[in-house]
Amino acid sequence: MKTKIGIMGYGNLGRGVELAVNEAPDMELAAVFTRRDPEKVTILSKDVPVVSADEAPAWKDRIDVLIICGGSATDLPAQTPKYAQMFNVIDSFDTHARIPEHFANVDAAALSAGKIAMISVGWDPGMFSLNRVYANAILPDGSDYTFWGKGISQGHSDAIRRIEGVKNAKQYTIPVEKALESVRSGENPVLTTRDKHTRECFVVAEEGADLERIEREIKEMPNYFSDYDTTVHFISEEELLRDHAGMAHGGFVFRSGRTGENKEHKHVIEYSLKLDSNPEFTTSVLVAYARAAKRMYDEGMRGCKTVLDVPPAYLSEKSGEELRAHLL
Repeated sequence: MKTKIGIMGYGNLGRGVELAVNEAPDMELAAVFTRRDPEKVTILSKDVPVVSADEAPAWKDRIDVLIICGGSATDLPAQTPKYAQMFNVIDSFDTHARIPEHFANVDAAALSAGKIAMISVGWDPGMFSLNRVYANAILPDGSDYTFWGKGISQGHSDAIRRIEGVKNAKQYTIPVEKALESVRSGENPVLTTRDKHTRECFVVAEEGADLERIEREIKEMPNYFSDYDTTVHFISEEELLRDHAGMAHGGFVFRSGRTGENKEHKHVIEYSLKLDSNPEFTTSVLVAYARAAKRMYDEGMRGCKTVLDVPPAYLSEKSGEELRAHLL
C-alpha cells in the first residue's frame, strides 16, 4: 500500500513536494491544504483535492505523513506543533539557533498525540548536518566549516518579506572566497561568522514605505543578518522578476583534521552541493524523510526526530537486499 502524503501550503516548497511525490513509486498525494481560497489554487496533479487548511483535522485518518511547507520565521514554529497533534508531520525548519526550542515544542505535541514528527529536514539543516556528524566522529581532532552559496536562501528571503512595507525580496548568501580557499587547503583557520559569508538583499518596497527603516530592520534581524556584512538594494518588481527569478543555491561542508602519533597527517573532508533549484532539492529530501517517518511510526517510534535519528536505509524505497547488492 502506498504512503499517503498531504501537503500543507502550496508555494515553492509545496509544488516541489508534489513533484517529488509524483516521482516516488511507493507514495501518492492525498490532498493539498492551503490558507488561500482553495478554488484559486491550481496544482499539477489531477484528481487530488485542494482543501482549506481549516478542514485539515477532518483528514487526520486519511494521511500517513503531512509535509508542512511554511516558512521558518513565523509559520513553522506555530504550524508544526499544531499539526503534530493530528498527523505524523515533517518540516524544513532552518533557523539553526532555534532548533532546540522548536524540537522541544514539537516533541511535546507529537508525544501527547502518539505521532512521529521530523523537523529541520533539507540540506542545511539536513544533509549537511549528517556530514558534520560523520566527519566529527571520524576526525575527532579537527575543525568544522560550513559555507553556503552563492545562492538564494528561501528562509532569509521569506524573513525579509515579513517586514512591514516589503512587497517582495530575494536574498543571496555569498561565501568569502579567501576563507573558502584557506579551509580547502587545510590551513585550519579560525573564522568568525562575518569572515565566512556576506549577504546581499534585493528588496521591492511598497509605495511610500520607509526604506531606511526596512534596511535597518533587515541588518539588525537576529539569527538572519545581524552577524553578517549585509548589503540591501531597493529595486523595482520588474528588475526582481527579470534579474533574480532563479532559485539556485548550494554550499560546502568541511572537516579539517589530523591523525598520527605527532598529528603529522592532515586530512580534509569536503561535501558539496550545487543546486539548480533550492526548493526542489529541499523537497526531494523532505519526501525521502517522509518515507522514513512512516516506517519509524509503523515500528512504534513516537515523538520528534531529526535527520540524525534516521537509519540511512529507511530513506530508500529499495529493500535491504537491493541496497547491499548495489549501493553498499
